[in-house]
Amino acid sequence: MQDLSPKPGDLEPIETASLDELRALQLDRLRRSLRHAYENVDLYRRRFDEAGVHPDDLRELSDLARFPFTQKSDLRDAYPFGLFAVPRERIVRVHASSGTTGKPTVVGYTKADIEMWSDVMARSLRAAGLRAGDMVHNAYGYGLFTGGLGAHYGIERLGGTVVPMGGGQTERQIALIADFRPKGILVTPSYMLNVLEAHLAAGIDPRETSLQVGVFGAEPWTDSMRKRIEDAFDMHAVDIYGLSEIIGPGVANECVETKDGLHIWEDHFYPEIIDPETGEVLDDGEEGELVFTTLTREGMPMIRYRTRDLTRLMPGTARTMRRMEKITGRSDDMIILRGVNVFPTQIEEQVLATPGLAPHFQIELVSDGPMASMRVLVEASPNEADAPSRAAAQAELANRIKTMVGVTAEVQVGGPDSVARSQGKAIRVVDRRDRS
Repeated sequence: MQDLSPKPGDLEPIETASLDELRALQLDRLRRSLRHAYENVDLYRRRFDEAGVHPDDLRELSDLARFPFTQKSDLRDAYPFGLFAVPRERIVRVHASSGTTGKPTVVGYTKADIEMWSDVMARSLRAAGLRAGDMVHNAYGYGLFTGGLGAHYGIERLGGTVVPMGGGQTERQIALIADFRPKGILVTPSYMLNVLEAHLAAGIDPRETSLQVGVFGAEPWTDSMRKRIEDAFDMHAVDIYGLSEIIGPGVANECVETKDGLHIWEDHFYPEIIDPETGEVLDDGEEGELVFTTLTREGMPMIRYRTRDLTRLMPGTARTMRRMEKITGRSDDMIILRGVNVFPTQIEEQVLATPGLAPHFQIELVSDGPMASMRVLVEASPNEADAPSRAAAQAELANRIKTMVGVTAEVQVGGPDSVARSQGKAIRVVDRRDRS
């Protein structure tokens, strides 16, 4: 892999500012954000008043813990535009979730918000090793999902050349990668496995492509997955984090020179870690639920938004700003199986460590009397699809899950292409339990 470390002048001054400078900036921006929310959003005014706090009560950063949380249900209750802090006419773009579990969550952006989002996305791409003039293949989905347009504007702000491919059409994806020779690709890690598979099926050596860096996000993924992608393509695989409620992709990003956690762009997004049960703020280094407060967002400020993502905060390394550990899972995606907490990333790690298996899997939860049990659907590698090889892989994966994760799972090893492929975010868990 090529060395993509930053050169002198590549970084913005704020990325290496002193902690004192950064904290002073955060305090000033946090005061303004709290006041903006309180004065312009009915929900925040009511919640602050009920909690007996006022924006003027914020005298130091730790005072933020006195203010109430915002949750996804608040966005659904305010559907569609109830959390906008500016007149609707000043909103230049809206994005929304799919709404598969109820009303969609709608987020709005002013022109200044789009500018800020473009800036932090460009910063993220520079941290990943991309530079002005680079061609970047954007395979995130366009539309109401924030990924495609967020990445697109960031590449343009970087000064790069966008290939606005979007998701799906995998054969066309690999044809354009071969013809246009982009340096970078932005896509979900699960879909990158489809891209890898398509290269191999077409007889193309992935290590011979032009790709030097992939920026992967929108779903949790493991360091085992990173190694699989980096070894296959001889490229850097870098993690990006974001969520539409805060801004979209570009809230935090790994730095290619260290790959030791995602640096949070703390001049725009203030992080906290809380105990997901009690709401108590935890010290840096302790694992808990990630909470964000926006510091510069105009159209729809978010105050102490509970992301449900589980991680911990760590000191900065390549940048002054704090790092967050790779997301281990979401508190609402956690599977509790006979008293054991299980995350899909734990199963992914064992699948990738088992010889003879392709990196595609899906977890099914099924009824087992009054309890639930887990079925893990995987598939054999094309060259390991005979019955004895499949039986050996099945036994080894079941043993690894039992030993390393601590639960008993039924493992089913199908032939190549037997597990449904993702065209974007992977569906890792399917609940087939009898609810009657």
